[in-house]
Amino acid sequence: MIFSFSATPDFDFMTYFARHIQATVQNGLLVIPDYLGQGSIRRLAFGPDFKITIHRYLLKEDLIIKRNTSGQGNDLITIFFYSNEQALEIAYNDKPQVLFSQRDESAIQVTSNDLSSTIRFPAHQTIHYVVVAIKPLRLQELLAVDEPNSILQTITGSGNSFLFFEQMTAEAKLLLKNIAAVDMTDRLSNFYVQIKVQELLYLVFHKLSLRESTAHQTINSADAEKLLQIRSLIISDLSVPPVIRDLAQIAAMSETKLKQLFKQTFGSTIYTYYQQARMEEAAFLLKQGKHSVGEVGYELGFSNLSHFSRLFEKHYGLNPKRYSYS
Repeated sequence: MIFSFSATPDFDFMTYFARHIQATVQNGLLVIPDYLGQGSIRRLAFGPDFKITIHRYLLKEDLIIKRNTSGQGNDLITIFFYSNEQALEIAYNDKPQVLFSQRDESAIQVTSNDLSSTIRFPAHQTIHYVVVAIKPLRLQELLAVDEPNSILQTITGSGNSFLFFEQMTAEAKLLLKNIAAVDMTDRLSNFYVQIKVQELLYLVFHKLSLRESTAHQTINSADAEKLLQIRSLIISDLSVPPVIRDLAQIAAMSETKLKQLFKQTFGSTIYTYYQQARMEEAAFLLKQGKHSVGEVGYELGFSNLSHFSRLFEKHYGLNPKRYSYS
């Protein structure tokens, strides 16, 4: 099933999606019809400029959501929390979908409303994601930062195009579970959810506020598509270090532009991102208990196991052997 829409400033996802699947919305709740699957979508508003939509369902067929830029401005910030254990595929500019997570299928995406995107949710798997939509001025008032870095200035400014990714922390995952479990018959449930959503926003923007403050490079849908493609290539074979020159050719960008946009979007340099993914993969394999330290090191391209152990301990505070038993 494909649901396509234009992201106009006043677009109401719930209303139009309900029409698309021949369902109704009652008190902010859309129950998925039996023919399509099971579950629901719930919307809560904390004013006209701050809303949350909670998606939780299992569908009988793939769902593809295509957001098309409207050309009517982008005075809206979307924060997308995806906390599934299954793989999510996301693409920009109507290109083939790109897997944006490997071992931990959780991510946080902060984007302006003017980037086209395509997201595919697989059938027969529980889907759980939350979307927060907020106007820049409301977010600026909530954050109340005297000297915001360039990223916060870009996000809370007017008319800027941006895309940022952050990893989902355990604390954020717990908050999402608490929000999903709220008893909405409680008279103060809306108030409770608003508090929890603000906690989520704090976690996201606290991490973004710690990033290096540099001049913002404007991004478009084609750039975003290429960046996800490059990220996918980097993590597809963690035994081989990335070669910037080759990646720049694939992305059809200069090396300088690729390095700048990658660091801006994902918060670290290409090589640092690669090393972090490498260590996360090592930790995953060690925790499985099916591989020795040597097997994990060699699988990830380390010819010197002492170097592997030192690098792993730098990331996790324990050497690989002790970590595997912790």
